[in-house]
Amino acid sequence: MVYRFALLVIGAAAIAQFSFASGYPRQMTDSQQPVHFGAAPGTTSVLPPLPKGNPTVIGGVIGSVDPVRDQIKLKVFGGKSMDILFDPRTRVYRDGKLVSLRDMRPDDHASVETVLDGTKIFAMSVHMLSHTPQGECQGQVLRYDPSSGELTVSAAISQEPIKLIVPSSARVLRKGQSTFVAAHSGAPALVSGDLVSVTFTSGGDGRGVANQVAILASPGSAFVFSGNITVLDLHSGLLVLNDASDNNTYRLHFNPLIFPMTKFHEGDHVRVTAKFDGNRYEASSINAS
Repeated sequence: MVYRFALLVIGAAAIAQFSFASGYPRQMTDSQQPVHFGAAPGTTSVLPPLPKGNPTVIGGVIGSVDPVRDQIKLKVFGGKSMDILFDPRTRVYRDGKLVSLRDMRPDDHASVETVLDGTKIFAMSVHMLSHTPQGECQGQVLRYDPSSGELTVSAAISQEPIKLIVPSSARVLRKGQSTFVAAHSGAPALVSGDLVSVTFTSGGDGRGVANQVAILASPGSAFVFSGNITVLDLHSGLLVLNDASDNNTYRLHFNPLIFPMTKFHEGDHVRVTAKFDGNRYEASSINAS
C-alpha cells in the first residue's frame, strides 16, 4: 500500500481480562528482572529505549521459543506464523503475574503487545493465558464476502493478509473523527478499501472470529487533521503530520502545483482537510494554525 496506516490501539483492558497498565509493576525487584537468554551469567548490557510507536496486540499460540535469536514464533489467529523479537525490556506475565522470560513455552496461548522496531516486530509484553486470548489487527479491507462472512485484511503488522470470520453477532460500527461518523447514516457496511480495527478470538477451526469491527475510514470520506509537521517533501508532495488530538502520525499527500508549501517548514503547526481515496489521504486544503 502506498500510505502508511496509523496504528490505533484499543484499550488493553478490552484485549484481555486484565489491564496491561495495571499489570505493570512500577519497579521490579532483582528476582523479578527478566532473564536475557543470550547474556553470559553475571554480565550486564546497556539496552536502548523501547521502540517508539503505537502498540498492537496480537493473539495466538506460541509455536516455538528461540533462546539464541531471542525470538518467539507466534501462530496468529486468522493468519500465518509471525516471528517476534524479545529482550530484557520485554515483560512476561502468566495470568497477570510477572514471570521470567524463561517461562515462555510452546503451545501457550498468548496475547503479545507488539511494536514495530524498524522492519522487525518487537514484543513489549507477553501475556500468557490459561484461556483463549483475544487478538487485534488494524489495516485495510481487501475483500469482504457478506454471504460467508469472510473478511480479508491487509494488516500493517503482518506480511500476509489476515482472514477472519465476521458472524452476524459481531458488532460493526464507525469510529474515529466525528465528521466521519456523522457523515454516514444507517447500518455500517464493510467495503473494500475501508480502514478497520478488528478484535477477534480463535474459532473452533483455528480461524479468527471477529467480536467487533470498527470502521475508521472509508473511500471518499473527508477528515480534518491538526498538528505539527514532522516530514515535508516538496518534491513528492508528502506531508507527515503528528495529530495531537489522538497522538497518531498521518501521511498526507498534496499536489505541489496547487500547494507550493514553500512557506511551511518541519515543526510548523497546520490544519489539513483531506479525503481518503481508498489508497491514501489527499489534501484539499492546508492552512497554518
